[in-house]
Amino acid sequence: MSIGTCARAFGTPCIHEHACVRCSLLRPDPAQRARLADIRDNLIARIAEAEREGWLGDVEGLQVSLVGAQDKLTQLDTEAARRSTAVSLGMPTFGQIATRSENPTQLPAPMG
Repeated sequence: MSIGTCARAFGTPCIHEHACVRCSLLRPDPAQRARLADIRDNLIARIAEAEREGWLGDVEGLQVSLVGAQDKLTQLDTEAARRSTAVSLGMPTFGQIATRSENPTQLPAPMG
């Protein structure tokens, strides 16, 4: 199940072995924000379990994934905030456009 779009060049190897949440080339899909939050929450629970069990190697790898998931959520939130603060440039009226020529009754001189 995809959580976004991979910006990696087609046919190039993935150094993250498809652990996309860690990859800076993942462009998360805003529709998948809830799923990404679930992944983050699951990683937190898995880190707690690994620490409790003494699986220190697993803790480190899970923490890298957690940072990646948090980064993706931040990306989505930043993009949503940016889109909601868009500036309206307005649309010129026909009157504003039509009055731009100096002499609207004079046709342009023929070329040649």
